[in-house]
Amino acid sequence: MEYIEISAKTVDEAITEAIIQLGTTHDKIEYEVIEKGSAGFLGIARKDAVIRARRKDDVNDRIHEFLDRVFDAMKLKVEILVEKEEDSNIVNVELKGDDMGVLIGKRGQTLDALQYLTNLAVNKNAEEYVKVKIDTEDYRKRRKETLENLAKNIAYKVKKNKRPIALEPMNPFERRVIHSALQNDKFVTTHSEGDEPYRHVVVTLKKQ
Repeated sequence: MEYIEISAKTVDEAITEAIIQLGTTHDKIEYEVIEKGSAGFLGIARKDAVIRARRKDDVNDRIHEFLDRVFDAMKLKVEILVEKEEDSNIVNVELKGDDMGVLIGKRGQTLDALQYLTNLAVNKNAEEYVKVKIDTEDYRKRRKETLENLAKNIAYKVKKNKRPIALEPMNPFERRVIHSALQNDKFVTTHSEGDEPYRHVVVTLKKQ
């Protein structure tokens, strides 16, 4: 956020005015004093105090600011819930609203794109990198469970037919779910082939 310049009779009054204009609290602003001001003699030649102030760089504010602009453009009313994981650089964002299917898109592609763009916007010129994870209606949990079931079914077919099976192209998150679901299987192994966005998982029998 850009600095605003505030003048008042005293520095304290200027800080109070900055807090009001920025719509925040004292602990969430940073400022520098340009002119301390002076009372003058009998009020003659009095100088106002002048400060430059802005809201502190806050990841919650950056996330809300970016997503609010996106949803305004989409004409969607969305509640944005932000929670930073303790002792971690991961920030979880939960979206709530009446038409979340639009934000999920086919196989989560719209949600993935929104998450990618949010990470770019939030980390641009940021002092500390954060990883933003966006979800709605427990989509990612449900998708993970679906992929885990798919992985087990594909492994069963590979064992039965003794032939490798290539899955449809998936994003990195989905491929990791497949790899993880089958990593302890004694009879099959997995690897990825192809280039993005067509990179996919192949399930094959382990060599005996």
